[in-house]
Amino acid sequence: ASDSAKGYVAWGAPPRHEATDGSVVPCAPAGSLMFAPEIALPALVEMKTKYGDKIYGRYGFADAFNPHTGWVNQDVIGIDVGITLLSAENLRSGDVWRWFMRNAEIKNALTRVKIR
Repeated sequence: ASDSAKGYVAWGAPPRHEATDGSVVPCAPAGSLMFAPEIALPALVEMKTKYGDKIYGRYGFADAFNPHTGWVNQDVIGIDVGITLLSAENLRSGDVWRWFMRNAEIKNALTRVKIR
C-alpha cells in the first residue's frame, strides 16, 4: 500500500490489483536492503540515476512516484523513511538486528514461541 496520484491505495499482492497504475514506491526495495541487497540496491541506484532530483530530496527518495505520468508524492511519510534508514543501517553494520535481539522482551517472546 502507498500513496498514488489518486490517493492511498492498498495495491495488494499478485494477481495484479486493478488499481495498479505504475506508481513506484522506493521504500519497498529500500526496506529489503538487508534481505536482498543484490536486487534492492541496484533498483535504488537506477531510480536515483534515471529520475534524479525529481524523486530525491532533503529526506531521500520521494515516498512514491509514477514515471508514466510524472506524478511525485510531495508527502514525507516517517514510517517509509524509517524502514529505509533501518534497512540501510542493518545492511551496513548489522547493528539494528543486534540491538533488537539484546532486548529482554524480545528474547522472552522468542523463547515463549519456541523460536529460541
